[in-house]
Amino acid sequence: MSATGGTKAILAALIANLGIAVTKFIAYLVSGSSSMLAESVHSLADSGNQVLLLVGGRRARRTATPEHPFGYGRERYIYAFVVSIVLFSVGGLFSLYEGWHKIQHPEELTNIWIPVVVLLVAIVLESFSLRTAVKESNLVRGNQSWVHFVRRSKAPELPVVLLEDLGALIGLVLALCGVGLAGLTGNGVWDGVGTIAIGVLLVVIAVVLAIETKSLLLGEGGSPDDVDKIRAALLSVDVIDHVLHMKTLYVGPDELLVAAKFAVGATESATVVARAIDDAEIRIREAVPVARFIYLEPDLRRSQVR
Repeated sequence: MSATGGTKAILAALIANLGIAVTKFIAYLVSGSSSMLAESVHSLADSGNQVLLLVGGRRARRTATPEHPFGYGRERYIYAFVVSIVLFSVGGLFSLYEGWHKIQHPEELTNIWIPVVVLLVAIVLESFSLRTAVKESNLVRGNQSWVHFVRRSKAPELPVVLLEDLGALIGLVLALCGVGLAGLTGNGVWDGVGTIAIGVLLVVIAVVLAIETKSLLLGEGGSPDDVDKIRAALLSVDVIDHVLHMKTLYVGPDELLVAAKFAVGATESATVVARAIDDAEIRIREAVPVARFIYLEPDLRRSQVR
C-alpha cells in the first residue's frame, strides 16, 4: 500500500474522524441529541476502522515464510473484512437501537444551535476527507466507473475509505435533518428518525463492504484485460504458438499468480524451451507488473503427440 496512495487517504480520514468524533460527543452531552450520539459513535467506529486498515497494510508487508510462501498480502483483505463487521455492529446496530429508543421515549433537545454548528463544520471536514479519497482513487481508477472501481479494485483500502467517507457525509446530512426537524417542531421523535436513518445507511455500507471483501478473500483472478495481456505476451514468444490453459489468482492486492501451460514443437530442444520460458516471464511482467509469481509448463503440440 503506497504511502502516497491508500495510506494518505486513510490518514486524512483518521485525522478528520478523530476530531469530529470528539466534537460530536460534546454536542451530544450538551444537547441530548441521539443523532449526535449515533454520529459520534459512527466517527469513532470509522477511526477504529482506519487504524485497522493501517495495521493490515503494515502486517501485509511481512516477508514470506515456508509456512506462507506467497507472503501475507491477503492480510489486507482480512482487516478490510473486519472493518465491515465493526461498521455493521458498532455503527449500524447501535444507531438503530438508539434511534428506536429515542422514538419510544422522545426528549426535547436543548441548545439546538450547538449540534447544528458541529454538524455543519463536520460536513466541511468530511468533504475534504472525501476529496482526498477521490483524488487518490483517480490516480489508479483509470476509465472505470466508480461502481466498477469499488467492485473490482484488488486493493481494499481506497474503496473502503471512499464508502466510509461517503457514508459519513450522507450520515451528517441525515443527522442535520433529524436535529433540525426536532428543533423546529419541538418533537424529539424526529431526532430518533434521523438516528435510525443513519443506522440503516451504515448497515447497507457494511453489507456492501462485506460482500466485496469476501470475494477477495475467496480469491479473484486477474481482470479480463490483464488475462488478455498475459496471453498476448506468451504468444509473442517465437517458440510458443498456442496457450493450452491458464489460471490467474491474486495472492495479495499487488501480487498476481500466473500458471500456464503452452504448446511447443516436438523438435525444439530443452535449451530453446528454457530460454522461451525465461523470455515469456519477462514479457508477462512487462505487460502486467503485478504478475509476481509465474509458473509456466511446456507441452508438445497436440498434432504431434501420438
